[in-house]
Parts: sequence; structure tokens; C-alpha cells
Amino acid sequence: MRSTNSPASRRGKKRVLKRAKGFVGGRHRLYRTAVETVMRAQAYAFRDRRARKREFRKLWIIRINAACRQRGVNYSRFICALEKSGVSIDRKELAEMAVSDPAAFDKLAQMAKA
Repeated sequence: MRSTNSPASRRGKKRVLKRAKGFVGGRHRLYRTAVETVMRAQAYAFRDRRARKREFRKLWIIRINAACRQRGVNYSRFICALEKSGVSIDRKELAEMAVSDPAAFDKLAQMAKA
């Protein structure tokens, strides 16, 4: 009699089909198509976890640049001046400050101009 490892293979198939829950049509029902779709979904998830960081950094830079230009200094000079004066605030905090605490951002912009 042929020996198979059916408990383990059933568990693997269940795991794949569980991950495919919510997919349209046979993609959540049929094992072979579910495997393809789940693998692709995981590849996209892996890629996009890294892309998200880039996207947020771009957004913060855009916000900081807009706030700087309202105060008469451009982004690159602003960041350069902050680094020279020893202010170590990351871009996320600077963008948040530009939106929620304009008075503090004004002080930083004055430092950058001077």
C-alpha cells in the first residue's frame, strides 16, 4: 500500500484555501488556482510593504516643502539648515508639525533662513 502524508498535505491545502478566502470565483475554491493567486498576493504584499515606506516619505517631503515655501524658504535649504544647526527631527515629525503646530514650524523656518 502506498504511503502518503495526507494529514500534512490536507493541513497545507487548508492553509492555502484559508488565505484565499474572499478571492473571486474558483480562486478561493479550487486549490491549484488558489495557490497561484495566494503566491502572487504574497509577492505583492512583500513588495508593497517596502513601497509604503517610500510613499510615506514622499508625502512627508511634499508637505514639508509646501510649508517651507509658504514661509519663503525651499525644502533643500530648510533641511540643510536644520542639519547644520543640529536639529534632529525626522521628516514624519516635521510634516506633522507643519500641519498641527504651525507656530513651532515657523521657528524652525526662521532658523533655516538665518
